[in-house]
Amino acid sequence: MATVFTRIIQGELPGRFVWRDQRCVAFLTVNPLKPGHTLVVPIEEVDHWLDCPPDLLHHLVEVSRTIGLALERAYEPEKVALLVAGLEVQHLHFHVAPIWSVRDTDFARAEIDPDPAALDEAQAAILGALSEMGHAQPTGEPG
Repeated sequence: MATVFTRIIQGELPGRFVWRDQRCVAFLTVNPLKPGHTLVVPIEEVDHWLDCPPDLLHHLVEVSRTIGLALERAYEPEKVALLVAGLEVQHLHFHVAPIWSVRDTDFARAEIDPDPAALDEAQAAILGALSEMGHAQPTGEPG
């Protein structure tokens, strides 16, 4: 059975994408720690990051870094967090989020029902920052 992330990647479920290439996607989480909280997800269904092929893991880190630089540009946070937990969805994903304190990394404090307009604004801010950095917008084509 396909994971919820695979269903988002394939276009069966909606997602606010900010990145798409041949190996991974990045989209906003529906339960953000802070505005701009983005998930970087491989297209291939890999459950645990320890099981991820090294070349794919490297690619995910590079894309996460690019997203992190865009978040830094868009939000001017104290830091950009990169978190890998993997308990909530059995499909590898990196959380990339702008943070101002360690409390901003507490998943118990994640927003449960964010305003869709706020998510749209975050998507636009990230896409704008990525564009300024020379990256094209995702095509929206399912993986």
